[in-house]
Amino acid sequence: MTSIESQTTSHLLDQQTLAEFIQHAGEIEHPREMIIDVLRAIQSHHGWVPDEGVELTASILGLTPIEVEEIATFYDKIFRRPVGRFVIHLCDSVCCWVRGADEIAAYLKKVLDIEFGQTTADGLFTLLPSCCLGCCGIAPAVMIRQEFFGPLTPEKVDELITSLRKEALA
Repeated sequence: MTSIESQTTSHLLDQQTLAEFIQHAGEIEHPREMIIDVLRAIQSHHGWVPDEGVELTASILGLTPIEVEEIATFYDKIFRRPVGRFVIHLCDSVCCWVRGADEIAAYLKKVLDIEFGQTTADGLFTLLPSCCLGCCGIAPAVMIRQEFFGPLTPEKVDELITSLRKEALA
């Protein structure tokens, strides 16, 4: 067992995933290439990436925490603070805005009773603007858990929110 594996990390990564990352990092020439993969795994397991997650990533990959932090804070899909169970990334590209994303943004803010960057009181939803999701064919669109939804209307937003609330209760 390595010193990394002996750390209490179960709330950040399960032991099998941790062992796989350690092994893979030892097999490749540039472990730095794995930063996003490790951070996404921590976020998937923990919900977001706390400072301990940055430190664990650095330990796994033989980097300094600041080298990991530089990457973690650059990408808007890596969350460095707690977020809701469902993070709604609303595309704010020109294509989405031309097709009504501003109305969808206003509707989501009203329905969820939050502004961009906020989380609902029940902890279910966080609403974030996102620079081009790359799904112009279904504009206006959102991404939730790496899945795209669109073209959106207020009615489709209602259906989506209702479906996610039901999922949260299951």
